[in-house]
Amino acid sequence: MAGLPKDPRQKMINVMYLVLTAILALNVSNEVINAFRVVDKSLITSNENITSSNETLYKSLEAKLADPQSAEKAKIWEPKAMQAKKYSDDMTAYIDGLKLDLKKAADLRMRWDSEKKDSVEDYRFDNLDASTRLFETKGKGEELRKKLDEYKQNMLNIDPTIKAQFEKSFPVNTVPPLSLEGKQKDFTQSFFHMTPTVAALTMLSKFQNNIKNAESEVVTYCHSQIGAVKVIYDQFAALVGQSSNYVMPGQQIQITAGVGAYSKAAQPQISINGATSSLDADGRANYTLTASGAGDHSVPVVVKYVKPDGTTESKSFDVKYTVGTPGGAAVMLDKMNVFYVGVDNPITISSGTGWDKTKVSMAGGTLSPAGGPGKFKVRVSGGNTASITVSSDGKPSTYSFRVKQIPDPILMVGNSKGGRIQSVMFKNQNFARAELEGFDFDYHYSIVGATVYFSGANFPTTQQASISGGSLAGIQAQLSKCIPGTSVTFDNVRVQGPGGPIKSIPGPGFILF
Repeated sequence: MAGLPKDPRQKMINVMYLVLTAILALNVSNEVINAFRVVDKSLITSNENITSSNETLYKSLEAKLADPQSAEKAKIWEPKAMQAKKYSDDMTAYIDGLKLDLKKAADLRMRWDSEKKDSVEDYRFDNLDASTRLFETKGKGEELRKKLDEYKQNMLNIDPTIKAQFEKSFPVNTVPPLSLEGKQKDFTQSFFHMTPTVAALTMLSKFQNNIKNAESEVVTYCHSQIGAVKVIYDQFAALVGQSSNYVMPGQQIQITAGVGAYSKAAQPQISINGATSSLDADGRANYTLTASGAGDHSVPVVVKYVKPDGTTESKSFDVKYTVGTPGGAAVMLDKMNVFYVGVDNPITISSGTGWDKTKVSMAGGTLSPAGGPGKFKVRVSGGNTASITVSSDGKPSTYSFRVKQIPDPILMVGNSKGGRIQSVMFKNQNFARAELEGFDFDYHYSIVGATVYFSGANFPTTQQASISGGSLAGIQAQLSKCIPGTSVTFDNVRVQGPGGPIKSIPGPGFILF
């Protein structure tokens, strides 16, 4: 081993080297600490923005509860959204408690800030023992992991459709990443073992951010379902049968409906063609009708029953059958099996005996030629049913049809009906439009106007704007500020069809990423 230097000058140089090394190490430590403080502040700001965005959705849900047009669906989905809010608030409050305990373990005290003219928190940001004692020694790390996993399950179990939508992409995840050695450490070791206090606080803020994002996604989904509630049917347990699917006028059709092996233990409630049907000794419901009106027909059947796990299931079916035509006459709809109010419904009537021996009349609407043998246009103005009578060679046949209003459109921006959308794609759109999905007629709605709410990222407070018509030009100032994390909600959407009245439709919500 080399001896210590005897030269005083050399001794001084060595001491200065040690001091310089210590100063450099201290500077690096301070830079790391400041970096964590910046990230933590950014996460806290993001959480506040998401909270503001969520409050806009809650206010909209409250308004939809009070609106008679949306109240029925809002009564289903608003409580589910509020349940998600409670789970998220409770979890956020629990983590706030952990943050306070961690600061106390790192010698929390209050000191006077001369610049802010107020008392501020002060603690040992670089303390490596506080997080280890709290989360490892006292077991708060494992407790946090269990509560996060429980929160995830509670949120997914609010509704089966929520679980199907978010189970694979739920923002809250307690599985830590692999270490640099490629090993899987446990939750507490990965996030809190010998971690500086400021880094542990940042990690807790990160979990709160995950919770806020999860709340936002679930509540946005609930909000969107008020305008588009989807029911998924699984027919594995319900059976529906019929005695025949092709009959002639005057012949009878018998429809049989039941559950599984016709078990009465399932307590089935069966509705056929809108009427509740009683059950026979085997737990089946029987319904008999007399065929009339040539062409295709369907009878709606609804079966409700109790599953083995005690939950109630509901299945819906359409029993389809065809009525034959005497004498060769037939009426065929060129578009679909209903007449829509306010538009020309094209139909084709076939006569097996020749048009010189055929007469056509209509009840519940007007019938006019549409150019060509057997081609007609039907116009209906209301009611539930309409009928066409074809007398072929003196033998009349009557065909009944349903009458329906033209469905409401949905508001779309680009190719999106709401939900998550890329911020660049959304802010570059110039128009919103009202689309009739799956509607075969040449009928188009136009947007009269709507109220648009902007909240979340880049919007410290919710901003309200409006559009007139489908153009988004009136909200370009707000669109230019949209960034990932911004929420945009359309409400009070008003549309109008050709010559029709102005009506309100549900507005979608968009989350930009």
